[in-house]
Amino acid sequence: MKRNIRTAVVTAGALIAALGLPTGAAQADTPAQRTDLRVLVVTDGGPTTAAIAAELDSAGTPYTEVDLTRAGRPQIDTAFLADTVDGRPRARYQAVVLPNDNPFPAGSAEMAALTAYERTYGIPQVDAYTYSRPQVGLQYFASGGYAGSLDGVRAGVTPAGLGGPFGYLDGAVPFEDNAPAIGESYAYLAQPAPGADFTTYVDAPIPGTPRRGSLVGEYRHDGRRELVVTFVYNRYQQQFRLLARGIVEWMTGGVHLGAARNYFAVHVDDVFAADDRWDSVLNCTPGDVDCANGAGTPNPIRMTGQDAAYAADWQSARGLTLDMVYNGAGSLDQREDNNGADGLADVLLAQRDRFRWVNHTYTHAYLGCEQDVSAVPWKCATTPAGATKWVSRTAIGDEIALNRVWGHSAGLPLHDDELVTGEHSGTKLLPQQPQDNPNLGPALADNGVKWLASDNSRDPEQRLVGPAATVARYPINVFYNAGRAVEQTDEYNWIYTRRSQGGSGICEDHADTTTCLPAPLDTATGYAAHIVPQEVRTTLGHVLSNDPKPHFIHQSNLAEERIAYPVLNGVLDGYGALFADNTPVENPRMKDIGVELQRRAAWKDAVRAGRVTAYRIGDTATVEAPNGLATPATLPAGTRQGAAAFGTPYAGRVSGWTAAAGTPIALTLPTSAAAATAGTGDRSGVAATAPGTLPAPRTHVPDGVRERSSTAPRG
Repeated sequence: MKRNIRTAVVTAGALIAALGLPTGAAQADTPAQRTDLRVLVVTDGGPTTAAIAAELDSAGTPYTEVDLTRAGRPQIDTAFLADTVDGRPRARYQAVVLPNDNPFPAGSAEMAALTAYERTYGIPQVDAYTYSRPQVGLQYFASGGYAGSLDGVRAGVTPAGLGGPFGYLDGAVPFEDNAPAIGESYAYLAQPAPGADFTTYVDAPIPGTPRRGSLVGEYRHDGRRELVVTFVYNRYQQQFRLLARGIVEWMTGGVHLGAARNYFAVHVDDVFAADDRWDSVLNCTPGDVDCANGAGTPNPIRMTGQDAAYAADWQSARGLTLDMVYNGAGSLDQREDNNGADGLADVLLAQRDRFRWVNHTYTHAYLGCEQDVSAVPWKCATTPAGATKWVSRTAIGDEIALNRVWGHSAGLPLHDDELVTGEHSGTKLLPQQPQDNPNLGPALADNGVKWLASDNSRDPEQRLVGPAATVARYPINVFYNAGRAVEQTDEYNWIYTRRSQGGSGICEDHADTTTCLPAPLDTATGYAAHIVPQEVRTTLGHVLSNDPKPHFIHQSNLAEERIAYPVLNGVLDGYGALFADNTPVENPRMKDIGVELQRRAAWKDAVRAGRVTAYRIGDTATVEAPNGLATPATLPAGTRQGAAAFGTPYAGRVSGWTAAAGTPIALTLPTSAAAATAGTGDRSGVAATAPGTLPAPRTHVPDGVRERSSTAPRG
């Protein structure tokens, strides 16, 4: 069967002048080269090439990986790298990433082939991690340079870097120091070698000297360009996350498939309702299912009108819109108990248009199986025959519809196709409920729900529940049952300390997902000194990872001592100190995040299945993909789609999704961008010899720290 293919075209002129070809008739007989929009990643199993591959994968940039440690891998030779298509010379990769400047044995034919390829076709090479010496354009690190830890060091982007591939940063590149007893960031620092054509993009102070040494720089030699990186990293470390975009921009010249942005959306659950409070004596939450047999007296936490006004003013000052995930019955209960008064609702509804609103069901009822709370932990109730008792389709539908009606009656600007169920209930929850409530999907269909929130800590991948696609949310580890710092810290100690230290031992029982504290935190200082920095670091890591998934807190965290704000401010302040104004944090609503996740999944499936072909001839790039598939691209500012500008500005480029309905899409690059990225190959066909260099020494890098989430993540 003939496959339905559409073609997207990014136009521009020939590369002949940039390639140094002769003029006149000879030039007319020489077709401009075709360069496929795909990256070659050669790995030795180390963390640095894995980090770059993860960055490409996250953005949706096609790449081919060759693992040097695997038997039967393809040999990198001329045929692997280049050929001729339709009479035109083709470079099959727009960039090459190596684990270091030469990962092959001395005299390797593969390195010789790569060298010749890069020179002939003007293909840049990234040395993911190597050490400083003249072979990479730097002085020996032993001659006035440095080799050792950079933990806690404040590196910086040079003027050349800010004017080049790292112009989206504000200048500072702080290196993490999360575990003082563990070396996390080994590096070599040195200045350019005498006579070398080397431009430093990122540097750091050389200890004991007034000089600075290169960490990332461009070395031009023998008709080739290398990006020389002299520090080790993994995909989770902040210093890599800050520089990853620039590494990709450098290797692709800012013209590549895929797109990446920094996202931060915050959902505030249980708005209008009240949340039960942690009891530091009983070590449970009276009124909730973790207190056996109804022990304790509930002492709920609920925002006031002053808290609502503070939230509105805070988000305006910070340029971030909060998503208020509301339960309408909470206001009804408040008015019934207070002679019709509800100061919180009065303020929020008067300022309703300053927030976004999401349906959280009317009463926050549990919508999965019927819960048997006679013991802790609770279990699903069963029939005499042993079948699970499920909350009915009608009951689920009523919770959705009543809250929607209440919201519209209150004038909330709702999107009726979004839903967050109470505690993400209805969807599977291990160990008690290993499957979705079979009545949930039909109830969602009855109410037109297309986007359903899930908890990323237990259900991270987007999937369908009936007609609705899930949107996983990150739980910020500020607990729903805490309105004061001392309560948060006490519960944190209970969860994350050993039984021998007075804790629950949960961290011991679940060592695969949690890490025990070495000692209980001081309840007077532990929140500000430990919990806030931990949550800021984790949350900012998500923001810097091209991850659009929203985070969620609870209305209780905006009440009383308003303990969520130190975390939110820490994320935004940290971000603002790192990024230039041209790279703002994106703040999408839930349904837009769902669409983004769907597009990414469809695009990655098509790329992995080999159903996408993309290449560039001069300033013309062509993308062939299944008809209707949304295609992500990042291109230079000034690129046009017909008479209109392509994409939207971000980080000094323009990026966006584009799709065609059977007709070509023409995207025209600005002339200056075409010249800058056209390549510098000499086309001489002269064989090159591999440089006599040694690979960088292997250095241990700690694995990424596993994230922790509350054992009581209630939504």
